[in-house]
Amino acid sequence: MIIDCHGHYTTVPSAHTAWRDLQRAAFDAADTPPPYPVISDDQVRESVRDGQLRLMDERGVDLTIFSPRASAMAHHVGDEAVSAAWARACNDLVHRVVQLYPSRFAPVCQLPQSPGVPIGHSVDELRRCVLELGFVGCNLNPDPSGGNWTAPPLTDKSWYPFYEAMIELDVPAMVHVSASTNPAFHATGAHYLNADTTAFMQFLQADLFTDLPELRFVIPHGGGAVPYHWGRFRGLADMLGRPGPDSATLASLMGNVFFDTCVYHQAGIDLLFEVIDPANILFGSEMIGAVRGTDPLTGHPFDDTRRYLDALQLPADTAAWVFEGNARRVYPRLDAQLTAAGR
Repeated sequence: MIIDCHGHYTTVPSAHTAWRDLQRAAFDAADTPPPYPVISDDQVRESVRDGQLRLMDERGVDLTIFSPRASAMAHHVGDEAVSAAWARACNDLVHRVVQLYPSRFAPVCQLPQSPGVPIGHSVDELRRCVLELGFVGCNLNPDPSGGNWTAPPLTDKSWYPFYEAMIELDVPAMVHVSASTNPAFHATGAHYLNADTTAFMQFLQADLFTDLPELRFVIPHGGGAVPYHWGRFRGLADMLGRPGPDSATLASLMGNVFFDTCVYHQAGIDLLFEVIDPANILFGSEMIGAVRGTDPLTGHPFDDTRRYLDALQLPADTAAWVFEGNARRVYPRLDAQLTAAGR
């Protein structure tokens, strides 16, 4: 089985996006937004049929771990109530996709984060999504302010109430920021990769995984800058008196942190696999996502990442772990669902 660990619902029905615009306008006007619109099953089917499903079939992907559009989470917009209503609407829509195509998608939830609001307030939505709707993970935004970085590091104990809920529910989090309101940081070209790198460095500096050894994170986009500057992080760990990122001592950082393959050229994928143990790599494409279009050097879509992995000619057992086994290990609720379905 080929499992894509990183897919977003970027093709939502237009009525969903229009309601978000009305919600934002209502908040600015200190008014009440209109009720959420009625969206038919046919509209939901149409929204993924010619996009995600078609491309999955063309690229040989069996199942996508599917979450709301990351750039649209926009936790900086409105207040806690606005964020909560928006997260619920987005999660419910993802749930409907999974209900219609249960063999093709597994759901991951958006959280109702808001700047300055304790992350513990997001636990109820996590529980609802996991226990009532069958979600297998969540996307955790380390910067709900939208590029201003007002939140404490992910290793700060203020995050622990949420982490404890993750452990109790046995779900991982993908570290994923949203839109950037800071003109210095292009959202997908800078802010996303900055956040990936920043999260890893925060983990390196602290004892989070000694305190909470069952915690699991996926750092997307190939780990940001991390695999490509591995020597820098090893050297910084040494300078800071910290265990190296590949150390077997304490609670090894790489026992809790995983990278995906959302790297859009062959040389980058080659280096990722040269530096990082394949046990820490999950196949992902972010399709349909941040980088679209055809690479003029290859004639193939940038985000057709399976093509890059196939070119590596990995040993069969290694490929099986990268394409399927690691995802099932990091997302045990997904593994349970697949096992129950005889897959």
